[in-house]
Amino acid sequence: MLDTGSLTFLWPSLLWLLVIVPLAAALYWALLKRRSKTSSRYASLETVGGHALGTASRMRRMLPALFWVLALTALILAIARPQAALTLPARLDAIILALDMSNSMRATDIKPNRLTAARDAAKTFIEAQPSNVRIGVVAVAASAAVVQSPTDNREDIVAAIDRLETQRGTALGSGLIIALDALLPAARIDVEEFINPRAGEKKIRRTDELPAREPKGDNKQVAIVLLSDGQSNVGPDPLKAAEIASDYGVRIYTVGIGTTEGVTVSAEGWNMRVRLDEEALKKIADVTSAEYFPAADAATLKKVYQRLSTKLSFERQQP
Repeated sequence: MLDTGSLTFLWPSLLWLLVIVPLAAALYWALLKRRSKTSSRYASLETVGGHALGTASRMRRMLPALFWVLALTALILAIARPQAALTLPARLDAIILALDMSNSMRATDIKPNRLTAARDAAKTFIEAQPSNVRIGVVAVAASAAVVQSPTDNREDIVAAIDRLETQRGTALGSGLIIALDALLPAARIDVEEFINPRAGEKKIRRTDELPAREPKGDNKQVAIVLLSDGQSNVGPDPLKAAEIASDYGVRIYTVGIGTTEGVTVSAEGWNMRVRLDEEALKKIADVTSAEYFPAADAATLKKVYQRLSTKLSFERQQP
């Protein structure tokens, strides 16, 4: 599909030649008027039928000129080298849904609560994916874990999401690096060293060869979708995890759940104010050449996942 909104010209300076078109049309019209005045001197000799024939004759004479004007316009546009992006089906292979499972997901600023809305929207997203796309799930709280490895079995994915429960803390950095490792098992990412820098002796071993790193955002076969309020209070810096993902060309699309005003949540005898940190989520998406989507209510959250589904299923190829 051609994206006409992205239409540009390789040599836009040549478009000034288009001024020739109206000048040529005006010149032709002036010549036609002059001939008409000359022939009108003999109008008294013409019959009514002659008038009809004269009008038809003038119309026939104008058609070649009209075609000539259109051809000249097309020629000038072609010389300026128009180019536009093409939207084509993506070669998507796997997606990881990284879901914030901290106690902030109990907040009711999204009805009935963030957790229920997130589950429902995630299921809608899963159903919309092509059957050949593998989907995995990573739960993020004070620690992060793969609760479902990438699979094309939709029932297993939905069951994994239904099992998710809230816990204390939010380690977005850990969640992102674990999601990246689940997507790229051949990359031999040292997850333990990233999460616990002092535990360098604990290496995660990989037997496969290290794949060539992609330019920023260019790995169109995989993607991470992070759903969170953006507040990370445990573990490594999520931006550093995003930078590693960027090194491998993996995009991290972020979905901000909640409101910037926030709401008070009671959990485990504690009251805490939880609010949406949009800037943190925007930075994660920007670093990986992806996009941030805000979702302040359940209906918007479902629409966001539908937009994400379309965005991941198709890719724009620049000229």
